[in-house]
Amino acid sequence: MPSASLASTSTARRQGGFFTSNNPWLWLIPAIVFLLAYSIFPLIFNIVISLHEWRRREKFFRFVGGENWIELFQDTRFLNSLGITLQYVAAALIIQLFLGLIIALLLDAQPWGVGIMQALIILPMVTAPAVAGMLFRLLTHSEFGVISKLLYNIGLLTPDEPLIGGRGTYALVGLLIVEIWQWTPFFVLIILAGLKGIPPEVIEASQVDGANNWQRITRIKLPLLRTVLTVAILFRLVDLYKVFDYVQIITSGGPASRTETLSYYNYANTFQTVNWGYGAAIGVFIMLLVWVSAFAYIRIFRVKL
Repeated sequence: MPSASLASTSTARRQGGFFTSNNPWLWLIPAIVFLLAYSIFPLIFNIVISLHEWRRREKFFRFVGGENWIELFQDTRFLNSLGITLQYVAAALIIQLFLGLIIALLLDAQPWGVGIMQALIILPMVTAPAVAGMLFRLLTHSEFGVISKLLYNIGLLTPDEPLIGGRGTYALVGLLIVEIWQWTPFFVLIILAGLKGIPPEVIEASQVDGANNWQRITRIKLPLLRTVLTVAILFRLVDLYKVFDYVQIITSGGPASRTETLSYYNYANTFQTVNWGYGAAIGVFIMLLVWVSAFAYIRIFRVKL
């Protein structure tokens, strides 16, 4: 009897043909088409272009093999942008995680007006990065910027070497300010959601056992937040490598390439100097860097997605 029912089911599927609700490929085709058109094909095309050189006068691509990749690691400007990107990613990730954890713990204590605070803390995240960049460009202006004036008054900076401008000593810090302002709320919301998911019985049991606030945070809350924290860090790690908006609007990679990240250097080669082959090689390198970093992070911290 079971074999007869299976045979009848297969026969019904064959009779219905391709356009039936029982055929999974009918529903997968739109997703596959979008994946091929907007992910697989651009990736393959970019890899192929990275092995060519665009001849602007003749208007054609000349195959150069691995010359672009060899030049990549001999280019001091590329190596400089790589170092700046790694500094930016590390500093932004550590500071955002630290501030996000502190703010989330404070909000979890249910202070007065916590509902309004949670609503307001979302505002930076819904602001377009270009708008946030323009806002902080005005706030950090060396002559009339509010942030710059405040730093002058407390003696941390001088008009000769402002936050944005001058020799660029503090330019990367200026970019990190807007990055931290806009994306620290991401960590706050993720960590706060994780804190709300901790069973209250666990906290009550620790209070009965005499654990103080510090012990509850370090020995109960943080271990239970491990999965939430690792996933949130992974998302921000991948996103930070692609920073471009703030660099383009606030500093344009300057002064003297002190804030030129990999994404901005890729943009400069691809669209400003029309060096498409070399720009494609940089783009593929960024993709590989993100993949390797994400894979290493997942393996080291045993992230389960």
